[in-house]
Amino acid sequence: MSLFKQLLLSLAALGVALAIWITFVPAAQPILERTGLYDLLGIEPAAPANGGGGAGFGPRGPATVVLDTVQDAVLQQRITAVGDGRAVRSVSVRSERTGSVRSVEVVSGQYVDEGTVMVRLEDRAQVIALERAQLMLADAEDELQRLDQLSGSGAVTTVRIRESELAVQDARLAIRQAEVDLDETLITAPISGWMGLVAVEVGDRLSAQDVIGVLTDRSQITIDFRVPERVIGALEPDMPVQVRSMSGAPVPAPGRLTAVDNVVDRASRTLRVQAALDNSEDRLREGMAFEVSMNFEGRNFPSVDALAVQWSSTGSFVWLVRDGKVQRVPVVIKQRNPDRVLVEGELVEGDQVVIEGVQTLRPGAEIKPMNDASAARDAASDAARL
Repeated sequence: MSLFKQLLLSLAALGVALAIWITFVPAAQPILERTGLYDLLGIEPAAPANGGGGAGFGPRGPATVVLDTVQDAVLQQRITAVGDGRAVRSVSVRSERTGSVRSVEVVSGQYVDEGTVMVRLEDRAQVIALERAQLMLADAEDELQRLDQLSGSGAVTTVRIRESELAVQDARLAIRQAEVDLDETLITAPISGWMGLVAVEVGDRLSAQDVIGVLTDRSQITIDFRVPERVIGALEPDMPVQVRSMSGAPVPAPGRLTAVDNVVDRASRTLRVQAALDNSEDRLREGMAFEVSMNFEGRNFPSVDALAVQWSSTGSFVWLVRDGKVQRVPVVIKQRNPDRVLVEGELVEGDQVVIEGVQTLRPGAEIKPMNDASAARDAASDAARL
């Protein structure tokens, strides 16, 4: 067989295979449309009757499709971060002076009211100093009284009386100093809260600024975390914050935003914020890690069924129905939800888009709606309730 006959037979076989592929494979039509083979082969595509067949061969008619109604939905932004919890107030209780511990009045884990004596130091020297100052004051006052009685006779000078008055004032100051020194032997609670581990025992020698223990008011837990700078404009005081303990400890109630920093970190482009969490049940502790979530409402976008979004070499699009015919509308996906997709494109609420039967569609093709997807879902939901 000559080379020319082999070439003719090969071309004939290729043409038959192409015709069969176009006729019986629904996905062939979009491929031929994108590659431009329709114009090259001189085929006029058309949607087949009853949703079957191919293009350019066999009976023609509107394609049977399933439609969905475009809805309007709000773009939801969810920010999740990990933050550290700390008590609303936390104080390291320290000794103000050097001394030996005479008694410890609190135990670890005890709730302590503000002003309660926690530790007593040896105070014998301070008691003696106070008594001495009191004696000095009594003596100075007696001297001043005697000089006042003699001042009428001219036997006492004004300078002598002035010196006696200064001695009385100095004695009174000495008493006040002795009282301060004596008060410093009593280490009291600066705030009301829960006592941590007590770090001293009776007989210990304390130096100034030695820590007795940590006292925390954990009626509320403050959580420090960071949010991206893109949501700064949406931050508002008291807005709700969803909190989950990383340790699995139950969180009694949602938190609320309490403070926002005024400087964005240049390295991470984030902003430090704080949230308060009620801890009246005392289940949480300072230093715990928390996962914090915040929801922000954004712009309104068209919402379509996830099946309506198709893809081509130029990007995503949907088949929009106008006057019984379809047209391709490019869209940009903004958010994916479990059953619907928020998109940006030339769509408005109430438009009809194709979600089933898209394999045989091309721009301008006529369609035959089989049913309304949203109505079908509502009917199925009503049947399930019955």
